[in-house]
Amino acid sequence: MLNQLVLSVADVQNTTISNIVVVTGSFVLLLALLKKFAWNAIADMMNKREKKIANDLDSAEQSRTQAKELEQTRQEQLQSSKSEASDIIKNAKSSGETSRQQIISDAQEEVSQMKENAQEDISNERQAALSSVKGEVGDLSVQIAEKIINQELSKEAHEALINQSIESIGSEDETR
Repeated sequence: MLNQLVLSVADVQNTTISNIVVVTGSFVLLLALLKKFAWNAIADMMNKREKKIANDLDSAEQSRTQAKELEQTRQEQLQSSKSEASDIIKNAKSSGETSRQQIISDAQEEVSQMKENAQEDISNERQAALSSVKGEVGDLSVQIAEKIINQELSKEAHEALINQSIESIGSEDETR
C-alpha cells in the first residue's frame, strides 16, 4: 500500500508539472496572439482614451478659468450697478432738497408779496377813507358854519375852512 501511495505522489507531481507547462504555454500563446492581433487596437484605444481625458482636463481647466473671469466681470458689474444706484439716489435726494428749498423760497416770496400788497391796499383804503371823511367833514363844517353865522361863505373862505378842518383831522389820525 505504501507502494501505491508513493506512486500516486509521483504521478501527482508529474501531472502538476505537466499542467503548469500546458497552462504556461497556453498563456504565452495567448499573449502572442493578443500582441499580433489585438495589441495595436488596444494600444490605439488606450491612446485615444488618454488624449480624450487630457482634452477633457484641458477643457475643464479652460471652463473653470472662463467661469472665474465671468464671475469677476459680474462682480465688477454688480459693484458698478450698486455705485450707479447710490449716485442716482444721492442725486434724487439732492434734487428733492433743491426743489424743497425752491418751493419754500417761492412760498416765502409770495407771502411777503401778499403782505406788501395787503399793506398797500390797507394804506390805499385808509387814504380813500380819510379823503371821503375829509370831504364829508368839510361839507359838515360848511353846513355848521352856515348855520352858525347864518350866511353863506365865499368860495375862498370855504376852501380855507375845509383845508383847516382836513389838516386838523389828518393830525388827529396821525397821532392815533
